[in-house]
Amino acid sequence: MSHSSSAPVPDGRLAGFIGRMSSRPLVPAAPEAGTLHIGTDDLPWLDAGDGSALQLLHVDLDQGLWISNTRLAPGYRVTTHFHTGFVYAVTLQGSWYYLEAPEAVNRPGSYLFEPAGSRHTLVTPKDQSGDTIVWFAIYGANINLDADGNVLSIIDARTALELYRGYCDALDLDCSKLIVKGA
Repeated sequence: MSHSSSAPVPDGRLAGFIGRMSSRPLVPAAPEAGTLHIGTDDLPWLDAGDGSALQLLHVDLDQGLWISNTRLAPGYRVTTHFHTGFVYAVTLQGSWYYLEAPEAVNRPGSYLFEPAGSRHTLVTPKDQSGDTIVWFAIYGANINLDADGNVLSIIDARTALELYRGYCDALDLDCSKLIVKGA
């Protein structure tokens, strides 16, 4: 049995496919859409008045995705909740953990993945110096629960967008750089 160093020559439809693929440029000659950029101070923080604030960055209504920076004061406790979709989180400043898993402390640079349906209560340490800031990408809805497990509120991408735009409009704040995709 002899081994050949050359690959077999394709014929028919495979040869046509290989020809079409090899003639395509690897990098598009002209981008169809440019990138979108938001600077640190380009969008206002929606201050909830309870020690938390949200800076909405991007909403994709077709995918049910909302991306934000969230700021939490020391000793802050988020209402127990769960998400109907995945959540991705990167801690930028400070620290936080879930009451249900206090050993897993998120610090600057920490990455956290939440599967859909995970129930938790986010808290920041009381003795921490300065606020905690976390970047969140949230798919689906955030279902907030009371102590008995009853639904208090539901926030999804559309609700987050309406709240943020309404807040900015009421205070005459510019949120024109907010990235919004979908209908």
